[in-house]
Amino acid sequence: MAAAELRAPIPKAELHLHIEGTLEPELAFEIAARNRLSLPCADAAALRRRYRFHNLQSFLDVYYATMAVLRTEQDFADLAAAYLEHARSQGVRHAEIFFDPQAHSERGVGMATVVEGLWSVLGSSEQRYGISTALIACFLRDRSAGAAMEALLAAMPYRDRIVAVGLDSAEVGHPPSKFADVFDRARAEGFRCVAHAGEEGPAGYIWEALDMLRAVRIDHGIRCLDDPELVARLRDQQVPLTVCPLSNVRLAAVDRIEHHRLPEMIEAGLLVTVNSDDPAYFGGYIDDNYQLIRDGLGIDDRQLVRLAENSFRAAFLAPQARDRHLAELAEFSAIVA
Repeated sequence: MAAAELRAPIPKAELHLHIEGTLEPELAFEIAARNRLSLPCADAAALRRRYRFHNLQSFLDVYYATMAVLRTEQDFADLAAAYLEHARSQGVRHAEIFFDPQAHSERGVGMATVVEGLWSVLGSSEQRYGISTALIACFLRDRSAGAAMEALLAAMPYRDRIVAVGLDSAEVGHPPSKFADVFDRARAEGFRCVAHAGEEGPAGYIWEALDMLRAVRIDHGIRCLDDPELVARLRDQQVPLTVCPLSNVRLAAVDRIEHHRLPEMIEAGLLVTVNSDDPAYFGGYIDDNYQLIRDGLGIDDRQLVRLAENSFRAAFLAPQARDRHLAELAEFSAIVA
C-alpha cells in the first residue's frame, strides 16, 4: 500500500473519546453567551492558548472549568453534533462516547439533561452522519466510590443508550480497586465494564482493572510494557487497548511522539486501537492521530489498516454490524493496495 495513495481517511471506530473533550473554544463561547455565563478568557483564541499542559491534572483543571458552560439539553446536543461533523470527516463509522455524569451533577445538571441532550443527536447519528453511536458513563476516580454508585444508579434508566461504564479522571493515587463494588453492581445490572488504567498510573493498575473491575477493555494501557507478564496476558486474551498517541504527548505521558511505544505494543501482538481522547484540547481528532503515528513513528499503511480493523473488533458491535464494517475496510484496503 503506497503511502502517497492513502488519501481518504481509513474507515474506523473510535472507542476512546470524551464528549466533553470535544468542546472547541468557539463553541464554548457560543454556549456561554447563550447561557449568560463567562469564561476565564477574553475570547476563543485566548482560551486555546491555555492548552499547554504538563500533566493530566493541569489538563483537567482547564477541562472542568470550560465544560461548566454546559447546562441545557441543547448545549449537549450541539456538542454531540459538532463532534459527529468532525468524526464524519475523519472516517469514523462507529463511536463509543464517554461522558462524565458526576462532572455535571456536581453543578446541578442531572443525568436526564445530559443523556437526553446527547441522545437527541446520537439517536439518529447513523442516518444523519453515517456513524453508529453508544454512550459510556464514566466514574470520576478522584471522587468517592459512594459518589460513583450514585452515578450508576442514575444511569440505570438509560441502559438502552449507555452500553458500558468506565473509570477516568486523575489516575495517580486512585487505583481501580477503589471501585470494585461499583463495577460489580454495574455488571449485575447488565453494563459492560471498561477502565482507564496505565496512562500515568503503573502497570499494577491494569492488573486491578482486569481482576477487580473485570474490565473487558483497557483505556490507554501504555504502561503495560513495564510488565512482561501483563503483556503476555493482554496478548493471549486479546484484551483491547484504546491508545491515544496525541494525548499521551500533550499530557507528557510520553515526551515526544518519536518515543511513543506503540510500535512495541503492535509488535507484541496486542489488540491496540488508536483514538483521540479529548481532541479539542490536544490538537487533533482520530485521523489526525493516525497521521501522527504514520509520520512520527513510521507506522505503515498496512499497520494503519490493521489498527482500524482492531477498532471494529474491539467495539461493542453486533456481529452483523462488525462484519459490515470489516468488509468495507477490506474493500478500502484493496483499492489502495
